[in-house]
Amino acid sequence: MIMARRRIAASAGQSALAAMASGNGERADRATAVRYALEELGARAPGNSVEVRVPPLGVVQCIEGPRHTRGTPPNVVETDADTWLSLVTGGLSWTDAVAAGRVSASGQRADLSDVLPLFAAELP
Repeated sequence: MIMARRRIAASAGQSALAAMASGNGERADRATAVRYALEELGARAPGNSVEVRVPPLGVVQCIEGPRHTRGTPPNVVETDADTWLSLVTGGLSWTDAVAAGRVSASGQRADLSDVLPLFAAELP
């Protein structure tokens, strides 16, 4: 499997996540943190069966399974930047986010509870 090249250095991504977690993050930090977390999800759960969208900041395809090639993907997760950052850092559980309507998840493979959070143990 060919992995996409990282665009955000781990140090920059971790710094942006820490800034957002501390409440001192700015708009650029939010964008960097979201994009870094999407890249990390793609690296930790490679595949093309689920498309995770955080408009307008980024999108990643992840999770092993049938490859999507045309039209709207059958497995889509979509959320806003703040919810995404809460999910990847463990501030919000997948179940609670879906129940509260903060995440739209469609398709049989669109449950990310097995891969989230990504960074909970790594943040201060």
